[in-house]
Amino acid sequence: MKKGVSFIKEVYEELVKVAWPTREQTIRYTVLVIIVTLVVGVFLGGFDYILTAITAFILEHYGR
Repeated sequence: MKKGVSFIKEVYEELVKVAWPTREQTIRYTVLVIIVTLVVGVFLGGFDYILTAITAFILEHYGR
């Protein structure tokens, strides 16, 4: 039981040392993550579409 209480105290002490971001930073970083995620998703989706079209073309014209 003593180890559990000691652990919780140590966790609290470490959390007090954390430099928490401001509300504005949190919002800015969240928006940045959403934008980057959308851009990467569109890029990968487009790349997948192009490769699928190329594969379909090759199979249609050169497949057995």
